[in-house]
This record gives sequence, C-alpha cells and structure tokens, in this order.
Amino acid sequence: MSTTGKQAVYGAPPLSLATIPVRAAQCSPLVPGAAGLEDAPDASLQRIVIAAPPGVLERRFVLAQGLRALAPGGELVAMAPKTRGGARLRKELEAFGCQVAETSKQHQRICVCVRPVALSGIEAAIAAGGPQQPKALDGLWSQPGIFSWDRPDAGTDLLLPHVVGLAGAGADLGCGTGSLALAALASAKVERLTLVDIDRRAIEAARRNVHDPRAAFLQADLRDPEAKLSGLDFVIMNPPFHLSGTQDHGLGQVFITRAAAILRKGGILRMVANVGLPYEAALGESFSRIKPLGQGRGFKLFEAVR
Repeated sequence: MSTTGKQAVYGAPPLSLATIPVRAAQCSPLVPGAAGLEDAPDASLQRIVIAAPPGVLERRFVLAQGLRALAPGGELVAMAPKTRGGARLRKELEAFGCQVAETSKQHQRICVCVRPVALSGIEAAIAAGGPQQPKALDGLWSQPGIFSWDRPDAGTDLLLPHVVGLAGAGADLGCGTGSLALAALASAKVERLTLVDIDRRAIEAARRNVHDPRAAFLQADLRDPEAKLSGLDFVIMNPPFHLSGTQDHGLGQVFITRAAAILRKGGILRMVANVGLPYEAALGESFSRIKPLGQGRGFKLFEAVR
C-alpha cells in the first residue's frame, strides 16, 4: 500500500466534515484499484479518515486495521450516521484503548483520537472481521461486508437451478463469493466465465472458492460506462439494490443495461430480483424477449434474450 504523505482515507467521508489531502491513499475495498488497508505496514500512517461501515464486525475490523497502521501519536478520524453505527463508534474506539473526542454534525457522529502506544483487542477484531469460512456456507470463503457474507441468499438459491446447462462465454455480475459461478461451471459447455464484483473482498473470496481454469476475476464498478467485456453468450446475476446501506433501484437497472451491452445478439440473461423491484421496464428496453422463470420466497426470476 502506498502511504504517500503518510495519510489514508477509507471510503467517502463527507468533505465538509474532514480534511482529506488529495494524495491520501484510498483503501476502501469498494473502490476498484484502491490499496488494501490490511496491506499497510504497521505504524506506517500519520493520519487516516474513515467512513465507518454499518456492519459491526466489518466496522470493528476497519477501525482496528486503521489503528494498527497508524504510528503511535497518529490521528484517526472516524465518522458514520448515528443510526448506522455512529452511535457505537466512541465505545468501540475506547475499547481499543483510545481516548476519544466525539462531535455531531450533519447527522453524523465524528470521533477523533490519537493512536496510543499500547492498543487492546485489535487482534480479535481483525480476526472476527477478516476472511473466514462461515458454517452456513459449507466451506466457502467469505468476509464481513460481502453481501450475505455468512449465510446463503434466498434469491441466489432460487436462481441456482437456472444457471445449470448454460454454454459458451459468460459473466456473473455481482458475483459475491462465487456460488452462482460454481453452479454455472458445472456445465462442460461453459467455455469461460468472468466473475465481476465491485467489492475486492468478494473477488478475493471467489478466487479462493472457484478453482476452475475457465474462471476469470474482475473487480469493476458496473456504473463505469467503459465496457470491459463484450460478445458474451450469457450473463447470470442477482443484482444489488442497496448503495451504502440505502435502497437504490437504479443499481439493478444499471446491471440490466450493462448485461445487455456485453451480450451478443441472441445472448441470454438469467437473473433474480426482489418481487418489489420494478425491473420489467428496464428489461423491456434492453432485451427483445423476456420470460418469467418463476417466483417464490419473495423473489422473481427472469430470462431475457438480447
């Protein structure tokens, strides 16, 4: 990890709430190309500003990694909306041995502390929030912060039987830990499959889970209009509908548009979505034929032909 200027930033803290140098090293796993905070050497930073994630294990992992990477006397600034982890920030940092100054502004709790010489409990927080194999995932690697990180997702499970038997070159958009990809690659007719996710942690977990020479892995933001794939025979996906913890129907619509853009004419999309999400219009705009494949457990399945 480059520590140019000895400062780093995690995520996208509001610029009105913290000073962030232009050359601060970005270390969020949700920013393609960013360095990993966990790769920063011990005591290598003078300052880090963290937009703390809402999940408890993920947030404590990030705070602990930030403190580990700070030199003693270095400054940590962490912030989060009060109802999405902000109310817990101070106690979590104090539990690591920090003296914390806390303020509130723009519905955010902002905590500032200086890294003490001696820290407590960061090893346990790093272990709890790091890569692991949750029992419910039957041996698959995952990590807190990845979608449905510790349990099978009901929508994905519903789609699994419909990705078997596909052929040619394809992509799994929003691949997560790779469960859909594993099912698709069970078919000998699949020539290659690119697993795509914005989350570096998901890509790293999928690499550990999918041991197939036909698989390739790509960390990418599908909102980026630059096409990195084209001419595919099929796409499979369970598109996200939350952005930074807030429901965003536009994300799924972007996935549908991108799927159409990377498919050849006649290529097939098979997808699952929450029954309450209005994706039919977006599918109709981008595909020539749409066929419902079923519905259940609060989800609906579609096949769409380019």
